Amino acid sequence: MATVEHCLCCFEALVAYHERRKPMSLSEIEKSWVEYINTVDENNGDGDDDDQEANVSSKAPQIPALRRLAAATLPSSTTSSSTSLATSSSSTSASTSSSNTTLQSGISTPATSIASSASPTPPTPVYESPLFVTWNVVRDSDDDDVSLRGCIGTFESQPLSSGLPSYALTSALQDTRFHPISRAELPSLQVAVTLLTDFEPAADAMDWELGKHGLRISFVYRGRRYGATYLPDVAPEQGWTKEETVVSLMRKAGWEGNKSRWRDVELRVVRYQGKKEKLEYEEYKAWRDWVDGKKAE
Repeated sequence: MATVEHCLCCFEALVAYHERRKPMSLSEIEKSWVEYINTVDENNGDGDDDDQEANVSSKAPQIPALRRLAAATLPSSTTSSSTSLATSSSSTSASTSSSNTTLQSGISTPATSIASSASPTPPTPVYESPLFVTWNVVRDSDDDDVSLRGCIGTFESQPLSSGLPSYALTSALQDTRFHPISRAELPSLQVAVTLLTDFEPAADAMDWELGKHGLRISFVYRGRRYGATYLPDVAPEQGWTKEETVVSLMRKAGWEGNKSRWRDVELRVVRYQGKKEKLEYEEYKAWRDWVDGKKAE
């Protein structure tokens, strides 16, 4: 699944582009992130054991990505009494904003945890994957209230070390629906990385589950080829039924036929799932300032 480090890599690529410097590599980011969260853990871990449960909320990292890590590593008795720590941004779906994504392959379409004996076995690292990078503008300090600023992805498996920074820049600067993201816009941004998994042909246009599957359709109509995709959480967040989703996706591909006759079109449907993580600029900046501080020591 996508990780905080993947999101940091995307922000790092875009910020470095605007600052005209060489970005840190994904491996460098992953190493520094481990050091960063361990440092935060040490700084927040002072005090007597008797006070630990009472003070856990005040000791918890205030950055959302770190709150997620803290919540995942707290003992169950502490976690249950500290619901303010519980957040979840990873999901099997992609960003709402990705309802209008652009597929790089030619189809145009509208943490590492702190060690704990109680922690589950971490997931197997992913080094290559099909992916989408989505840039959103956050409104009113609500990371769920966002508007699309750019999204481009690919169904071709990419080495994440090169694919993430490449698509981060492509989606930020080359999505033709928007002007390129400027340096001044950085503080208002959120990035979402979605790694695509579990591709399988659907038996028909209804052979998929709302909220679980993304759709990729292709079809020929009056001698012209069409294709489009919706990432997994587009339909439920728009409040669409499965039929409405399919018709909307056909419209997105450019089909202008009679809406009531959509079933007459022979669709090829591939369903897939998506593992997403998101991060706001504030979180990236806190980590990057720590990195720069370490270099200055």
